[in-house]
Amino acid sequence: MFRPPKKGENWGMKGIYLDANASTPIDPKVAAAMRPFLEGEFGNPSSGHWASAAAKAALEDARRKVAATLGAKSEEIVFTSGGSEANNLALKGTFFALRRDSAHIITTAVEHPSILAPCGFLERIGARISILPVDRLGRVDPEEVRRAITPATILISVMHANNEVGTIEPIAEIGAIAREHGIRFHTDAAQSVGKIPTSVGALGVDLLTVAGHKLYAPKGVGALFVRRGVALEPLIHGAGHEQGLRAGTESALLALALGVASELAQDLRPMDRIRALRDRFWRELQRRFGDRVVQNGDPHHRLPNTLNVSFAGRVGAEILERLDGVAASTGSACHAGRIEPSPVLKAMGVACDIAKGAIRFSLGRQTSEEEIDGVVEALTGVLLGAG
Repeated sequence: MFRPPKKGENWGMKGIYLDANASTPIDPKVAAAMRPFLEGEFGNPSSGHWASAAAKAALEDARRKVAATLGAKSEEIVFTSGGSEANNLALKGTFFALRRDSAHIITTAVEHPSILAPCGFLERIGARISILPVDRLGRVDPEEVRRAITPATILISVMHANNEVGTIEPIAEIGAIAREHGIRFHTDAAQSVGKIPTSVGALGVDLLTVAGHKLYAPKGVGALFVRRGVALEPLIHGAGHEQGLRAGTESALLALALGVASELAQDLRPMDRIRALRDRFWRELQRRFGDRVVQNGDPHHRLPNTLNVSFAGRVGAEILERLDGVAASTGSACHAGRIEPSPVLKAMGVACDIAKGAIRFSLGRQTSEEEIDGVVEALTGVLLGAG
C-alpha cells in the first residue's frame, strides 16, 4: 500500500508531487532572497529617495537576470502578474497597436486558454483568427502556418511547449517563416523556461511569455519579452511603469523572486536527472501494464519532465482519486456526470476512450527515484487490485 514520504522530505511536501506543470514550489534560494523585502525593504521602486533605492536596485537586477536567461536585453523585459497577463498583453497589445480592417492572427488548437480566450475576445471585436490543427503527436506543421498567412496577418502565436503532453513545437522554423513575411511572432514559453533552451534569438521570436510559478518562483509574477522596436498598446494605462507598457507600482519582492528563479533556471543540467526519472517511470508503466497504457505526445520533441499517459478503458480522474497522497492532473472535465476528454487530446485526434483515461505526471526538481517507484506501486494496486 502506498505511503506518502516522511515529513521533511521533498521540500516539506505532504505527499508525492508530480504536478510541476501546474505549479512549482518556491525554491528555497528564491524564498531566502525574498525575505529582506518581506521584513524591511518596503520602498516604492519609482520614488527617488533613500527608501526606494534597494527596491529599485532589486527590480533592475531582476530584469537583468530574466533577460540573461532569455538571451535578451534588460530593457526588453516587462514584468507582469503572470503568464496569462503576458499572453494577453502580447495578443491584445499587438491587435490594438496594429489594428486595421480584418486584422488576422494565427494560432493553434492546443494553446493554453490564456491564448485561445483572448483570441476569442479579439474575434468578437473584429479580428480574424485562424486556429491551426496539430498532428497526432501534438505538433503543428510550419507549412500550415505558412499557408495560413494573408496580407492582413499581424501576429502568429504558437506555444513553445504544451502544458498537458509536453510536446515541443517547431518554434525556430515558424520564426523563420514569420520573419520572411515580416509578421510579429509570439511564443508562450511558460512551460519551457528552465526545462529546455529558450534563447529568443535562436527561437526567432518577437514576444515571449514567462510565468513565475512554473519556474520555482511565487504565483503572481511573470514577464513578457518584447523585442526592441515592437510596439504594444498597454492593457493597464496609468503612469509610465515598465517602459510605459504596464502601469502600476512594481513589486520588487516578486520581481527579484522571478530574477533569482530565472538565474537558477539557466542551468539545465538538473533536467538530465529528471528526464532519466521520467523515462524510468514510463518503462516501469510499460512493464506493469503493457498495451493497456499509452503515451500521449511526441516521444522525441517533448519536455524532459512530462509524461502524459492513458490507461485504456479507465477514467483518469477516477484513478487519481484513488492515488492517495499523489498529486498529478488530468485535462478531462466532468459535466453533468459525463467525462469530457481534454481539448488538447481531442485536437490531437486521440480516441475518446483513450483520452478520458489520460493522466499527466509532471516531475519537478525535488522528485526522487523512491517517489517514482512509489507511484508505480500505487498505480499497480489501483489498476490491478494488488495490495
